[in-house]
Amino acid sequence: MRAVELEIFNNLFSAIADEMGIVLRRSSFSPNIRERCDFSCAIFDEKGELVAQASHIPVHLGAMPETMKNILPLFKWDKGDVIITNDPFCGGTHLPDITLIKPVFYQNELIFFLIVRAHHADVGGKYAGSMAVTTHIEEEGILIRPTYLVKKGKIQESFLKDFINKLRNPYEREGDLKAQNASLLRGEKRLIEMCEKYGVSKLKEISEELKDYSQKAMEKLLEKAPSGEFSFVDYLDDDGFREKDIPIKVKIVFEKNKVTVDFSESAPQVKGCINATKAVTHSAVYYVFLSLLNTIGAYPVNEGCFRPIKIITKSGTVVSATYPSAVAAGNVETSQRIVDVLLGALSGAFPDLIPSASCGTMNNIAIGNENFAYYETIGGGMGARPGKDGLNGVHTHMTNTLNTPVEALEHEYPLRIERYALRKNSGGKGKYRGGDGLVREYLFLNSCSVTILSERRIHSPYGLFGGEPGKKGENILIRGKEKIYLPGKVNLQVREGDKIIIKTPGGGGWGKEE
Repeated sequence: MRAVELEIFNNLFSAIADEMGIVLRRSSFSPNIRERCDFSCAIFDEKGELVAQASHIPVHLGAMPETMKNILPLFKWDKGDVIITNDPFCGGTHLPDITLIKPVFYQNELIFFLIVRAHHADVGGKYAGSMAVTTHIEEEGILIRPTYLVKKGKIQESFLKDFINKLRNPYEREGDLKAQNASLLRGEKRLIEMCEKYGVSKLKEISEELKDYSQKAMEKLLEKAPSGEFSFVDYLDDDGFREKDIPIKVKIVFEKNKVTVDFSESAPQVKGCINATKAVTHSAVYYVFLSLLNTIGAYPVNEGCFRPIKIITKSGTVVSATYPSAVAAGNVETSQRIVDVLLGALSGAFPDLIPSASCGTMNNIAIGNENFAYYETIGGGMGARPGKDGLNGVHTHMTNTLNTPVEALEHEYPLRIERYALRKNSGGKGKYRGGDGLVREYLFLNSCSVTILSERRIHSPYGLFGGEPGKKGENILIRGKEKIYLPGKVNLQVREGDKIIIKTPGGGGWGKEE
């Protein structure tokens, strides 16, 4: 009966995080949040430990424990406070991901924290969309050190006005921030209702038991792994400047019911924006092991899942970057390669569970001018799996966003989508075939700046156990009769009538073709 009670309360907590997301989506202004659902919500206890989360964005959610570790000691928390930050070096991801944190009090006792993180279409910087090929964090946008957005229930109007006036389309930015705050208020209301119904002591007791339960579940999974060391290396194409074939190396060591994941031999941080923060690397590790855990049953996702996992990174590397490194693509591109490296290593320990590499990139495109800023990611092919082909044209791994509907995009911005289709035969062959990528073609009705941040344009997504690699992606500019092949990472100016075609990679095949 106790297990049933734990499951009920886990669903109660998770439902609150889900409802926060619904409020945010329905009250937000930008298509990136409203249509693509590029946001995440979670609940932490008074110690800053994860209690429950919604099924939102893996790269957001997995970084939140680091966020709480960094920010919790910085403030004397009061009822009605909301802290705002987008600092990648303080448990964040990249600058467009703005995080709001709210303490929840019941009868003057601090009982929970609520977090909502959302990707804003612009946070200033040199280029529209704040997702550009740059060399310094300050070029990417406005860096918000942890500070008050709301203090004791009063919005800090001077901070808010100063911040949004530095951004493109400040009306949209302010609307999205207020939608985030509304989601926190809804979460606070629901948690207080739970306190009134069940009592604070009961909720604290259940929260601790849920964490212990999840810890035991992860330990049970790790016990199934063969003892020993499993290694893998894969490469980022480039940093958008001079660095090529940038290695990410991992060594995974299983011992009894624990695991150590060591990235210390990965490449030093680079000039371009593919540097990932430690929080992003942690999020990729947690995602992979939570996915493995899901293969043996559905378990509550909370701090307990992470206790048996030790992660080692070396400060100043491409997987643990330090200020003032540019990090815009570290969150979206390097996180994907970290997952590929982890899965490659784990294929030796769990050969019957691990898929081949998926497209390995979020295929980011940011578009804008003085009047608007727009950002989206594009899906690709899923890697083939033991017993199944990969899916076609989906977002995989560290992204969990939706597609931006063509109608919504064309209604809001001076763009037309001329083609949106599967990229036939781009998945790798094998006993089980990798999924196909996508083709998305943009026609520009105004002059704009465009940034593309993409990977797997040089190194193909790998196949496993004899499966063939997926087809590499391509970025193409059509200007009149001229066809120009673009690099994987580029800032450029487009004219009215220009077209850009993004062809996303396919997934790798699994097993030898029979």
